[in-house]
Amino acid sequence: MLGYAVRRLLLAIPVLLIISFVIFSLLTLAPNDPLGDLPLTIPPEVRANMRAALGLDQPFFIRFLLWLHQFFINEPMNLLQAMTGLDFGEAQRTRVLSWATRSPVVDLIAQRLPQTLWVVGLAYLFGVLLAVPIGVLSAYRQHSWFDQIGAFVAMVGYSTPTFFSGVLLIVVFSVKLHWFPSVYDTNLKVTDWESFVAQVRQMALPVLVLTLYNTSQISRFVRASMLDNLHQDYVRTARAKGVKEPAVVLFHVLRNSLIPVVTVIALGVPTIFSGAIVTEQVFRVNGLGQLLITAIQGGDLPLVQSLTFIFAVLIVAFNLIADLLYGLLDPRISYD
Repeated sequence: MLGYAVRRLLLAIPVLLIISFVIFSLLTLAPNDPLGDLPLTIPPEVRANMRAALGLDQPFFIRFLLWLHQFFINEPMNLLQAMTGLDFGEAQRTRVLSWATRSPVVDLIAQRLPQTLWVVGLAYLFGVLLAVPIGVLSAYRQHSWFDQIGAFVAMVGYSTPTFFSGVLLIVVFSVKLHWFPSVYDTNLKVTDWESFVAQVRQMALPVLVLTLYNTSQISRFVRASMLDNLHQDYVRTARAKGVKEPAVVLFHVLRNSLIPVVTVIALGVPTIFSGAIVTEQVFRVNGLGQLLITAIQGGDLPLVQSLTFIFAVLIVAFNLIADLLYGLLDPRISYD
């Protein structure tokens, strides 16, 4: 398995290079001028100097190589320098800067990442923890009242847009009942019990919306996969040998059923870091989704390129993790 992981990592290098080139090309060639909103009274020479300061006077391929060098070489070296305290020289301190704020892109992402992880990450974790037992019980008790209720809730939760369910919860629990705040306070710092309760209260509605959506989606995959395995020959053989029913379901059926489910869960993890864009807009959560929308609206190409490429890296990485988990779940799968 180690050799397979090394081969996949080596193969990921050219894949990521191609992805980075495609992302940079599409966003750079898009009809968007970062200086288009400036007043027409600005002299042409001043406008030219501003374009040069942003690096827009360079040829396309040179700009791509500079962005690639800063993102792949300088930013990791800056991170290593910050962690170890070693000095790698002034040449290593060049960073990818946002056009809008002139702040390092990595710093902007690091500022917004905790908000996204608190809301979207926690909702995804709750969704997985709820979806697996619900899917298992729905399949094991097929056509029972539990299965019928689970199917109805999953259909409603998955088919209802998050912006609609979010607004509905705001109207009921914020406007009518005044139980939870409708706007997420990013500046809130948890320092005592009262601030902790306030943090939980403001997280409740967006986490509930996303948990319902994730649970509805994943539980259906678990149920379908469990039904495919419950009537296999190895299940009947295990029961004929006198294996107890909980052991048959949990250690035989569930283990084989998790193989396709792992793909869904693993490929859903990168969406945590990309943020639930619509939900963050509804509840005013200043996470990565909000940051991406702001960067697109402001034509901040370095920030959009960096965020998009990070999401692509996460998809490639968790795709590899899913493939490695297959071998752990099913001994018949060998990568040697």
